[in-house]
Amino acid sequence: MMKIAVDAMGGDHAPQVVIAGIEQARDQFSDLEFLVFGDEPQIRKYLHNDQRITIVHTTEVIENNDEPVRAIRTKKQASMVLAAKAVKNGEADALFSLGSTGALLASGLFIIGRIRGIERPGLMPTMPTVDAAGRGFNILDVGANAENRPNQLYQYALMGSVYAETVRGIKNPRIGLLNNGAEEHKGDELHQETHKLLAASKDINFVGNVEADHLLQGVADVVVTDGFTGNATLKAIEGTAKIVMKSIKHAILDQGLKEKIGALLIKGSLSKIAAKFDVSVYGGAVLLGISAPVIKAHGAADARTIFYTIKQIRQMIAGQTIQRVVDYFDQHQITEEN
Repeated sequence: MMKIAVDAMGGDHAPQVVIAGIEQARDQFSDLEFLVFGDEPQIRKYLHNDQRITIVHTTEVIENNDEPVRAIRTKKQASMVLAAKAVKNGEADALFSLGSTGALLASGLFIIGRIRGIERPGLMPTMPTVDAAGRGFNILDVGANAENRPNQLYQYALMGSVYAETVRGIKNPRIGLLNNGAEEHKGDELHQETHKLLAASKDINFVGNVEADHLLQGVADVVVTDGFTGNATLKAIEGTAKIVMKSIKHAILDQGLKEKIGALLIKGSLSKIAAKFDVSVYGGAVLLGISAPVIKAHGAADARTIFYTIKQIRQMIAGQTIQRVVDYFDQHQITEEN
C-alpha cells in the first residue's frame, strides 16, 4: 500500500478541493492511503467517508507571504511541516501540497533531505506540446534556484531523464538544453560548459540546444535550464496560452450571428485546441533531488488537477523514480572515489 502525506491547508480553495481530489483518487486506486494534515473540523465538512484517509489535526498554516525558511522553523505545528516530517520518519512515501513553493522547497531540503550527491534540487512541471504525438515535455529548473552551475544542469538532465522514463513511459527520452541558438557554441559560459557535459554523457540521450520558440513543437522530452530562465519561460508559455484562448473566445462571442454559428461548426476543433493546453492532466511540479517524491500543485488547482497529481505521485512511487536516481548517484560517487 502506498501512503501519501497531504498538506490539506495549502492553496486558494483548501481544504475543499484537496479533499474532493483525494476522495476521487482514493475511489479509483485501491492501493493508495492518505495522511491528511490540517484543521480537522474544516476537513470533515467536505469528507464523505474516511476510508483509507487518516486526518492529523494541525493548528498552524504556512501562508504565501511567510518567509519560507523561518516559517518551517517557527511554525512547527503547520500542516506542511508535519506532513514533511511524516515522510522523513517513514510514515508516508510522498509529500503533496498546494501551498507556498518556497516553503515546500525548504521543507524538502531541511526536513526530508536531499539525495546524496545532488547539489541543488530543481522544480519540474510537465508542459504541453502541439506536435502529432502531443505527449508534452518536462522542463527544469523553473524557479527553485535563481542561478545554477553546469554540473547542476547536468544533474537535472539525469533526473529528468529518469522521471520521463519511469512516470511518462518514454524510452530513451530526448534531453535538450534551452539556449539562444541551436549551434553548440551558442550561449554564455554556463550554457557552453553545460553543453559539453551533456554531449559527453553516455547516460542520457542529448539532442543538443533547443530554442524557446520550438519547445511546444516537441523538440525534446526533457528541457534543462537555470531556474531564472526556466521560470521566465514557464510564465511566458502559460501567459501566452491563456491570452490566445481568451482572444479566440472573445473574437467569437463579441461578434455577430454569423460568427457564432461558425463557432458552433468548429466547436469540436476548438475543444481539441483547448485540451492540448490543459496542463492539469500532467499533475503538479516535482521537486527533483529530494530523497522522496515532493510535488507542488498550483495554488488555484481544482479537484481534477489534484486527482491527476495524485495519479502522478502514484506512478512515481510505483516506478521507484526517486530510488533510481538515488542508485545512480550512489554508483556514480563510488566510481569517482575509485
